[in-house]
Amino acid sequence: MTVRIGSKIVSYKVLQQGATPEPVAGEQDAVPASNVVHMHEAFQRPERLVGSTYKVKTPMSEHALYITVNDVILNEGTEHELRRPFEVFINSKNMEHFQWVVALTRLISAVFRKGGDATFLVEELKAVFDPRGGYFKKGGVFMPSIVAEIGYAIEDHMKHIGLIESKLDEHQQKFIDQKRRELAGSGDSMEPAGAESPENDDSPFPPGASLCYKCSTRAVVLLDGCMTCLNCADSKCG
Repeated sequence: MTVRIGSKIVSYKVLQQGATPEPVAGEQDAVPASNVVHMHEAFQRPERLVGSTYKVKTPMSEHALYITVNDVILNEGTEHELRRPFEVFINSKNMEHFQWVVALTRLISAVFRKGGDATFLVEELKAVFDPRGGYFKKGGVFMPSIVAEIGYAIEDHMKHIGLIESKLDEHQQKFIDQKRRELAGSGDSMEPAGAESPENDDSPFPPGASLCYKCSTRAVVLLDGCMTCLNCADSKCG
């Protein structure tokens, strides 16, 4: 019998006459590459999706925003299983921003369904500034706009499902935690001249910490002769 080989030969084995070839490990369990489902525009929405809802309270409105991000699980139960955001909904009692909120959620959902890397949306949203000025959240994080707040919520969700990794590695996190304990034990407020702290600030960072221009958090203090952020580890000394 003639057997046609359509792919490149990478290895071979000589068998004795009448011997049965041994199955390759995982050969039968593997999913053919042609059957792997990827996110694309023609992908049909399943009847049931999993997701999370994030409550966002801003001083710009007396009513909170509830941001729901639903995910689709592709190739469930196989080695190619992936969880990807599929759609976004934003609900609030405040109807003032209804038009642009609906438009924004439809555009974000369309980008998710397009496929590919959608993490760039986070930085685009976080870079939107309100001409009336931003505000500080609890913890000392500066929010330049409500749109940026939505971007932070989507970023938290992408970190939750493993789409975005933490920016700090294990060694950086240990260093930051150690310096926080040292500052807390010393009792120094590190308050610079002329600094103003936001009202009702319950930040875990020293009261006199300056604003970090990289992560927008009031967490920059003088450590070992260098201005260092206790939140993202950004340092003027490299």
